[in-house]
Amino acid sequence: MSESTSQPSNESVTITVGADGPLEVSGPVEIIAADGTVLRATSKAYLCRCGHSANKPFCDGAHKREGFVDAGLGG
Repeated sequence: MSESTSQPSNESVTITVGADGPLEVSGPVEIIAADGTVLRATSKAYLCRCGHSANKPFCDGAHKREGFVDAGLGG
């Protein structure tokens, strides 16, 4: 697996758990596949939590169709 070659940033990355929805990743981030390829370099991404996205690891809104329920409170 290859390593990312980008330089570290002083900006913070925040991951917010959305009620009944995806993880919102904010800040300078690279989403890297299992084989090491960069899927996306961005400042905001939404990652699937429900497991039904056709575009994993990214959210495609399938949680709404599937009735995914999780308050996102970590408990």
